[in-house]
Amino acid sequence: MVCGVAFAWGATNYTVGNAARMGPGYFPLMLGALMALVGVVVTFNALGGDAPGEDKIGAWAWRPLFYVIAANFVFGVLLAGVRSLDVPAFGLIVAIYALTFIASMAQAGWKFVPTFMLATALAIGSYLVFVLALALQFPVWPEFITG
Repeated sequence: MVCGVAFAWGATNYTVGNAARMGPGYFPLMLGALMALVGVVVTFNALGGDAPGEDKIGAWAWRPLFYVIAANFVFGVLLAGVRSLDVPAFGLIVAIYALTFIASMAQAGWKFVPTFMLATALAIGSYLVFVLALALQFPVWPEFITG
């Protein structure tokens, strides 16, 4: 819900327009509103009434929650760097390996070799799709290698 509201709110910085003459903010606004609505429906279904045969909501799974959020944060920092903190961009390949390894630690008893194979497959696939096929412009390798 929070992501949907934030997305819709951010879209209001652009000209929204109307259904007949859509501005650049129209689609993000509608998508954010829809995302928030889906969040409300899912929340009420999850926290709603006690139907027969349903279990109560259990304890929070803190370990997976921490590692998955940390993996996404580290991915963003490594992909583009943080200029204000003098953290250079490490590029797509390093960021994907870090994302995969950190997120895999959310699983109890994770193994290095399967995680390494998954990270390699994701790095190759991401390079093929985003860099070669779509020609997106972002760093692929660390700045200290490419200059």
